[in-house]
Amino acid sequence: MTRCRELFSIGCFCNEVFNTYGLLGNAALLHRYGFTEPDNSFGIVNIDLELVQEWSSLFFSSRYSRARLSLWRRLEYGGCDSQNAEYFEISSNGEPQIELLILLYIILLPEDTYRKLDLAVFAENNHKGSIGTILSEKWNITWDKSSEIRADLLLTESVCNALLWLADKRESLYGSSSIKDDIEELGKCCAKERKLYHSLMLRLSERKILEKLRTYAAVGARSHCSLKSIQREPKRKRSKRS
Repeated sequence: MTRCRELFSIGCFCNEVFNTYGLLGNAALLHRYGFTEPDNSFGIVNIDLELVQEWSSLFFSSRYSRARLSLWRRLEYGGCDSQNAEYFEISSNGEPQIELLILLYIILLPEDTYRKLDLAVFAENNHKGSIGTILSEKWNITWDKSSEIRADLLLTESVCNALLWLADKRESLYGSSSIKDDIEELGKCCAKERKLYHSLMLRLSERKILEKLRTYAAVGARSHCSLKSIQREPKRKRSKRS
């Protein structure tokens, strides 16, 4: 993002001066420079780790949640840090940070798989490869320990439901007004009301990202069902032959 100004001095015309703001989302632009940009492709939404822990507490005990979080950390994963707060980023296209998906996946692992992964951490030199091994066994795929974790393999129905809960909970921070209400309010807003205008622009950009997160979760759940169907297909064929 670049802006320019023409500089004038007495009796002469000087060259343009360009100021590059960098690859910043609207939250960062508003915080640092006091303005926002419509359709900013660098926008993000933060999901605090505390919000994930709140979701986990609805279904599991504190001891259970702490153990799963501890395993995630021992696998050498972590979120982003800012002012002593840990959070995960949702990109402008609605895609969550892979570390968030892995944490949700570990929290939702069946007990026997969790214990198997817990033991594997002590045996593997590449700790992050341990979860890849678990995934390769589940999906019967070849796993290269140097490979990145594939997000689509983590998007179980339960993980996708957790993402939907997080999106709804995060959006509840904006109050009872709908995204349609915010669009109408922005349309009525006078350009001279800079603070109101840019705060509404930020709200809208973040709420649109949360909508994309919901779509990501819904599509992920359907894709996961398709993967499961493909995985079961050979078994059905073999049973017919017998």
